[in-house]
Amino acid sequence: MENFTEGRNHPPKTFKRYTITSALPYANGPLHIGHLAGVYIPADIYARYLRMKGRDVIFIGGSDEHGVPITIKARQQGVTPQEIVDKYHEMIKSSFALLGISFDIYSRTSLPVHHQIASDFFLTLYNKGEFIEKTSQQYFDEAAQQFLADRYITGTCPYCSYDQAYGDQCEKCGTSLNATDLINPKSVLSGQKPVLKETNHWFLPLDKYQPWLSEWILKGHKDDWKPNVYGQCKSWIEQGLQPRAVTRDLDWGVKVPLPDTERKVLYVWFDAPIGYISATKDWAEQGLERGNPADKEKYLNWERYWKDPETKLVHFIGKDNIVFHCIIFPAMLKAEGSYILPENVPAFEFMNLENDKISTSRNWAVWLHEYLKDFSGKQDVLRYVLTANAPETKDNDFTWKDFQTRNNSELLAIFGNFVNRTMVLVQKFYGGKVPSPGSFSDLDTKTWGQIKDFADLIGESLEQYRFREALNNLMDLARMGNKYLTESEPWKLIKTDEERVKTIMYVSLQICANLAVLSEPFLPFTAEKIRKMLGLPQYYWDDARRNDLLPAGQVLGEPALLFEKIEDAAIQHEVEKLLATKETNKTNTLTLKPQKGMISLNDFSAVDIRCGTILEAEKVPKTQKLLKLKIDTGLDVRTVVSGIAEYFNPEEIIGRRVSILANLEPVTIRGIESKGMILMAENSDGKLFFVSPDDGTLSGADIK
Repeated sequence: MENFTEGRNHPPKTFKRYTITSALPYANGPLHIGHLAGVYIPADIYARYLRMKGRDVIFIGGSDEHGVPITIKARQQGVTPQEIVDKYHEMIKSSFALLGISFDIYSRTSLPVHHQIASDFFLTLYNKGEFIEKTSQQYFDEAAQQFLADRYITGTCPYCSYDQAYGDQCEKCGTSLNATDLINPKSVLSGQKPVLKETNHWFLPLDKYQPWLSEWILKGHKDDWKPNVYGQCKSWIEQGLQPRAVTRDLDWGVKVPLPDTERKVLYVWFDAPIGYISATKDWAEQGLERGNPADKEKYLNWERYWKDPETKLVHFIGKDNIVFHCIIFPAMLKAEGSYILPENVPAFEFMNLENDKISTSRNWAVWLHEYLKDFSGKQDVLRYVLTANAPETKDNDFTWKDFQTRNNSELLAIFGNFVNRTMVLVQKFYGGKVPSPGSFSDLDTKTWGQIKDFADLIGESLEQYRFREALNNLMDLARMGNKYLTESEPWKLIKTDEERVKTIMYVSLQICANLAVLSEPFLPFTAEKIRKMLGLPQYYWDDARRNDLLPAGQVLGEPALLFEKIEDAAIQHEVEKLLATKETNKTNTLTLKPQKGMISLNDFSAVDIRCGTILEAEKVPKTQKLLKLKIDTGLDVRTVVSGIAEYFNPEEIIGRRVSILANLEPVTIRGIESKGMILMAENSDGKLFFVSPDDGTLSGADIK
């Protein structure tokens, strides 16, 4: 058992075991680099590090296999939802394994063990009276004879008039919607207009837990949770929490375990995090089946990973899951009463691709299964680049040019170069045996003393979830090795001072050994190659504080390159694939919408479009797409909320001339009254452009 600092201002805590979860990927498509950079690689680094520290760790993964998007995809492809999740679960699981993500269990929420645990969890809360039961009006498709989930309803957005808005959100302006807000709603199933029909559902009263959440998060985790996590939680709590439905009308999912609830399932947001618990039981059951006597006690007592206060629970997620893992799931666990709560939720921001948002619908992504095929044997290169560029505190960008540069200029030229130079020289001078050192120079002593510091330095960064910093510290060890070799010049001294060269090569080999140990969480495949070349056992993390990992006289293996140069042609191939995707997207989006119904001249005369000037612009909090604009219309200065934040930074549009529909009835969007609408044009990429009057036109001038 060890002590370590949880937060810079918190006293040390002691834990007997660690439960690490990573967000369950949705089993309706393959993995891409955004998933890896934001969740799975940092979680794997952390889990591997803790194991090397000798800690009792279980690292949980699994596929989220319920929810409307899966049923929609199944319907589109003419297959069952089970066929969809079976296909993608296996693809995702195998991709993780090939990348070296070291889950102790990769489970799935369609398993009977999950359905049982999720049902039991629901019943516990139900029997304790923790739910609110409500009857409400919900859209029903009479032709299909079923209630419609939000994504099964489309219609016209009441805020921006986009005619393909969903029942939960308009993807054009980013506004959250209720299905009943839509104008001219229609069912995705039949194409018919749905009718409102009464239905009964159960709700988790988050407002009941608001005082406790405020105390637990805003006071208890102010110093140790990441600012982006704490800030989002604070915003949600201060706005006031509302009851949230835990059931919905669907056929696919965990059935509601109550009488007279046919075609009702647990809402996926409720059942998915319970998947972490059911995956742990799945791990225990599989372990008992394997019959390893040494671990039998651990498997039989698997609930300790979820119910023992001496267990540390850490959730690795992307920023879009912060509220679920920091507010909603803890409220569920608190309501149930027997589970521990997360100690930390180190959520990451988003990874973009070539300065554009990753989009599965536009195929704008680097897919993991394709990467593993195109760059066979280069798993650690991807792990390295995504860690070096990890979006820890803000969105970051992956480019193929940076990928190439980091491989060639860092992994190959620094890390690989040092290990290779050392191995080749020892092979040449001493037939591949570790030489016995002689007396130490000042440089040797200084270098010798610095080696043992890196384990603590890298470990401290990992304990604080600073993965980029930890990786840079690891590379500093390789840089130190290169500098030491270059300054010592053993290839020259071998002619005049062979005893001195023995010491130089001995010290260099100890640096290589430390690199093998300390690189394992980040570059597991590379670490294994170095261990084999050096003949090292699987050391623990704290062994890297030693300077004698390689004893004198040990016979080494043959030198081998750790990394290969990535040529321009390989990168150009990937860039051309993305360019082809962009061209395909243009072609696919060139379909013109049909002309709307005819209007009279009198109808058009009622429209008042004016020239305006943007005076102020700022992002609307907790939205991706909305900007709050102050516009001088010549008639007045008014506020307009516009869904253009993905295409324009606020500071760059101040002073911009715009065309504004001035006599549009005011609407309230995210609590802001919007008086008017600016006119925009859309190109084939979906990018918006201002329909701008000439700069010489005065604000307030009519546009006819």
